[in-house]
Amino acid sequence: MRKFAHVNASTIDEAVLTLTRYGGKARIIAGGTDLLGKMKDEILPAYPEALVNIKTIPGLDFIKAEDGMLKIGTLTRLEDIATNATVKGKYTALAEAAHRTASPHIREMGTIGGNICQDIRCWYYRNPHNRFPCLRKGGGRCYAIDGDNRYHSIFGGSVEGGCLAVHPSDTAPALIALDAKVKTSKRTINAEDFFHVEVIKTTVLDDDEVVTEIQVPTPAGKSAFVKFALRKSIDFPIVNCAAMITSSGRKASAARICLNAVYVKPYRATKAEEAIVGKPIDEASAEAAGSAAVSNAKPLPHNNYIVQIAKTLVKRAILACQ
Repeated sequence: MRKFAHVNASTIDEAVLTLTRYGGKARIIAGGTDLLGKMKDEILPAYPEALVNIKTIPGLDFIKAEDGMLKIGTLTRLEDIATNATVKGKYTALAEAAHRTASPHIREMGTIGGNICQDIRCWYYRNPHNRFPCLRKGGGRCYAIDGDNRYHSIFGGSVEGGCLAVHPSDTAPALIALDAKVKTSKRTINAEDFFHVEVIKTTVLDDDEVVTEIQVPTPAGKSAFVKFALRKSIDFPIVNCAAMITSSGRKASAARICLNAVYVKPYRATKAEEAIVGKPIDEASAEAAGSAAVSNAKPLPHNNYIVQIAKTLVKRAILACQ
């Protein structure tokens, strides 16, 4: 690794001030499970001049019920979320998403803030020494369009020219399905609006902005999270899905369904939601909702198989909310 400055922030204000001073050339570090790998492999065209350590800021690791909602500090480890009794009991989709993230060791290091802010995993983007200067690095093309696109978007791309790299987070779709908000040093953002696609960016965060807290309202219905990966432990998702279904009698009265790893940011499956509302939560209606979820799919030459997986996971997530 190259040399860089390392700043132990004692407060959020100090962290923000340091980020501002470096003018976009500093990065926040907490668990470091994503950032350090990128730095070691030198995948990006510009190496950070400084890392701002926020683990030294007290009071950012918590899970508490307050003001009618669940509040989770940005430094809360994924394993703590996965095993917390309140999260498991009322916020099932989030507990299961945290439990299915990576390996046990990484869950003991990785934080909820880092998981939603993580970078994309496209193998062209992640190739060491910036061997492929792609669109997401400010380069001229998306190499996956004509290359190996087995794990890329089935719903089209973004960034001028068409980046097809998918968003990899497991907790992101759960937070969107649960209608969560992300609190930062500047503002509070709906989880659904938090994710954004730009050169070397996956969120709407400004260069001097820090996530401080996740806020999840008490669910109106049951929630569930399902994931398909090649290995049960450590793998990033090929597809994952979270759902929250509110029922009246035996029928769904409201639904929030979110897929991830199928598009450049978490994909709210609104057509699936429309298909299940007013219907009984059963095999036939869940199958129809799954089909609706992928009705706009535009698979690439090597990833058509993802369409069927996404359809099936939507069905399973809905049935798990019975």
